[in-house]
Order: sequence, then structure tokens, then C-alpha cells
Amino acid sequence: MALPNLTPEQRQAALAKAAEARQARTKLLNDIKAGSETIPAVLSRAKTDAIVGKTKVAQLVKALPGYGPAKVAAVLEEAGIPAERRAAGLGDRQRAALLSALS
Repeated sequence: MALPNLTPEQRQAALAKAAEARQARTKLLNDIKAGSETIPAVLSRAKTDAIVGKTKVAQLVKALPGYGPAKVAAVLEEAGIPAERRAAGLGDRQRAALLSALS
């Protein structure tokens, strides 16, 4: 499918919206790193909050203090979650398995 031709105003609006989404995602990940957000609280908002829902689960787990790429991969494998899965795409069993693997 070809991308639609955008007017300069539409392109500018799309760029602004993308920048806003990146800033919101960065703030979310920094809040997780700082400990002011928890993974269970973030995952409970995944279906209603577009920023959380479109964030990859691996990014959320990697934001936790002490979790690097190897530990994140091990946690996701233990929970049976593919690395590219987004938070809104988690089922109830996957969410429960992830929370169990993290505790």
C-alpha cells in the first residue's frame, strides 16, 4: 500500500504528533526507571492508554532497574512472550505470566 501524499500542513501535524508520542513514551520509561511507575500499573493501562499500548513489552521490562538485554530476554521467554509484542497485545495469561516472572 502506497503512502498517501500529504500537504505540508498535514506533514507538519504528523511530525508534531510523532514527537509528542516519543516524548510521552520517554517520560513513561523514565518513570519506570525512577520507580514512580510499576509494571502492573502500566500494564493495567495498556488497553486504554495509546502510548502504553504501543510500547513494546521488552522496552517496559528493560526500563526496570537491573534489567539488561539478557535478563529481559530470559523473562520474556519464561513468560512465553515474543520480543516484539506490544503491551496492548498481551492476553490475560501472558500478563499474569509476565508479572509472575518479574516477581
